Amino acid sequence: MAKKQAPKAPTADAAGDKPAGKSKLKLIILIVVGLLLAIGLSVGATWFFLGKNASKDEEAEKTEEHSSEAAAPVKQPAIYELVAPAFIVNFNYQGRQRYMQVSVALMARDQAELDALKVHMPVLRNRLVMLFSGQDFAALMTPVGKEMLRQQATASVQELAQKETGKMAIEQVLFTNFVLQ
Repeated sequence: MAKKQAPKAPTADAAGDKPAGKSKLKLIILIVVGLLLAIGLSVGATWFFLGKNASKDEEAEKTEEHSSEAAAPVKQPAIYELVAPAFIVNFNYQGRQRYMQVSVALMARDQAELDALKVHMPVLRNRLVMLFSGQDFAALMTPVGKEMLRQQATASVQELAQKETGKMAIEQVLFTNFVLQ
């Protein structure tokens, strides 16, 4: 009978190997689950704490917006006033008579300031005619020359507005039509 018991011992060792393989699998599964749990907790904690700070930041931004709205006025929409009729100026260029026609629009942000400047429209038109007629025809043929003229017209109108109304009523002078002949 001793012989019968001896063969059972190796099968018991073989059976012992199976639980050892299962324990390695269980160990790997436990490590993976533990890592996933740690990563999940890390992401959750980060989201929770950053979410709290973000809501505090949003509240702080809202209070800053309310205080900045009271401190700085909101930029009003642009108002455009066409100066009619168009300006027509003549030049003597290379022995020939040349003409320039310019349609002008004034851009402002406050209707009351624009209305106050309209009272001085004859002076404004005179300044612009004198400015336009004093230009070099060859320079006006280039885009840079046209932009320089527009900037000079803007400065001239702003100077007039400051002198006559006490306010910078006009933000820009715009050329809506520019013809050189």
